[in-house]
Formats: sequence, C-alpha cells, structure tokens
Amino acid sequence: MNEENTVLEVTTAPVQSDLSTLVITLLKGVIYREGNELLWSDLIGLQARVRDYVGVLGLDLTLDESEGHAFLKGRSEGPEEDVASKLPRLVARRPLSFPVSLLLALLRKRLAEFDASGGDTRMVLKRDEIVELVRVFLPDSSNEAKLIDQIDTHISKIVELGFLRRLKNLNAPLSYEVRRILKAFVDAQWLAEFDTRLAQYQAMFTGEAAGELEADKD
Repeated sequence: MNEENTVLEVTTAPVQSDLSTLVITLLKGVIYREGNELLWSDLIGLQARVRDYVGVLGLDLTLDESEGHAFLKGRSEGPEEDVASKLPRLVARRPLSFPVSLLLALLRKRLAEFDASGGDTRMVLKRDEIVELVRVFLPDSSNEAKLIDQIDTHISKIVELGFLRRLKNLNAPLSYEVRRILKAFVDAQWLAEFDTRLAQYQAMFTGEAAGELEADKD
C-alpha cells in the first residue's frame, strides 16, 4: 500500500507541476516553440488538460503547431457563452492607435508576400525598411526627424505587443523579426479587405492632417 502511494506521488506530481507552469506562462503571454522546446513539448502533451483548465476561466487555448506558437484568448460572447461572458476578463483587450493598426496591416501584408515567395520561414526587416513601409501612408511632415521618431514609437508599441522582435546585433543595422503570431490576429479575410482598409486609413490620416493645419491657423 505504501509502495503504491509512493509511486502515485512520483508519477502525478511532475504532471501537476508542468500543468501549473504551462497555465501560468500562458496567462503571462505567448509560448513559442523556438527557444523553449521543453515547455512547448509539455504543452503539446498536456494541451487537452490545459484547455479544460483555462476553460473554467472563460478562456480558449489557441495552439498552432505549424507556426510554433500558443496563446490564450477570451471566448467570444454568444448564446453558448452566457456564463463565460459574465466572468471578469483575464485577457485584456487593447485599443490600438490608427498608425499602429496601419503598421500591423502592412507587416501582415508583407508577411503574406514573403510566404508566397517560398523562402525562409523567418522574415527579418531592417528598421529603415519598416519606416519606409509606413511613411508613404502618413501625412507629409516638414519635420523629418519628428516623423521618424513617431514611427519608432509605433514600432516600439508593436514590439511590446509581441508582433515584432528586436534583433540584437551591434555589428548590423537595427532589425526586427516579424513574429508569425501576427497571422493569428490578422486573418485571411481581413487581409482580403486590405486595399479597402488602406483607403480608409489614408482618408483618416488626411483628415487628421487637415485638422491639425486648421488648429495651427487658429
């Protein structure tokens, strides 16, 4: 009897520990396969238990084995989610500024083109490339340095959100990896409406620029 109890403790304790580690890590952010093979392997093996666990909290596990990332998101509200929709929100919704939304859209478009080329799975862009990617859609500015600073602020926000990763190489130009998790947040349907959305963004920025000019005149 004692031997059986001992065996039970040895076999179940590590699983519970792994489950707790996985859930806590997911509540903090994204789990990537790259650079964390052991944790990723645990997640693959325990994903059913993780789904059950976070389901109690009104969350769903989104796991993409082909892209190598996993994260939690709140369940969409609907007739079947009455209970979950009444729970306090654990995964906060973050409103994005229009320039940040625009840059995310442009990065997603570039990622789709990159994938279509059939090259490497890891897309890296220099900071100057990202600046040029977005600046043509922003209102003209007589202060070039200020415009670049604003774009750098938008880039930093996207790094904070986890869609860009700054690469550390002191001997090379400042560069960023576009994280493939961006595909999970900007889907194919959204991308299909890309041109329409760009027109909306441009109209919005043109209106904002005109408003600023009027304010300066006053």
